Amino acid sequence: MAAVSSFFGQRLSLTRFASPDPAEKRENPCLISSKLKRWERKECKPNSLPVLHKMHVKMGDSVKVIAGRDKGKIGEITEIFKHNSTVVIGEVNLETKHVKSREEGEQGQIVKVEAPIHSSNVMLYSKDKEVASRVGHKVLDDGTRARYLIKTGEIIDSAENWKKLKENKGVAEVATTS
Repeated sequence: MAAVSSFFGQRLSLTRFASPDPAEKRENPCLISSKLKRWERKECKPNSLPVLHKMHVKMGDSVKVIAGRDKGKIGEITEIFKHNSTVVIGEVNLETKHVKSREEGEQGQIVKVEAPIHSSNVMLYSKDKEVASRVGHKVLDDGTRARYLIKTGEIIDSAENWKKLKENKGVAEVATTS
């Protein structure tokens, strides 16, 4: 009777309670983490995709930097990274990068690169009134949701702005393919 390990007449399976192998022990393996640096790896959803954060800014918005080394500078957003809530602003937060030569006889270079800034360090900017403001959301008469600047009441997400962005994106895609 002492040799049988049971609880209320049921056999105990030791595999259920055994600790997993250290090689198998991985918490939420994120497939996209190869694009991120080791210290930038983020928490993942159950389908092993990174959690993407909602931000108050979008591509093409004019913003003003409100914190950091480049405080007070104004620029347009050129790139967005939703996995770590950072944005790249044209001609703002420039860093020097030393590039090695790739071929014999070619010179190495020192290049200025735009580095990302956290989205909490930027505010939307109105070029007309020259003021930075927080963003609000409202429903327009035709039923569409739009973002607007709280201080000035200026609507950011208008149909004209979207057409301009799409035209600029189409021109950029044609230039890169040719």
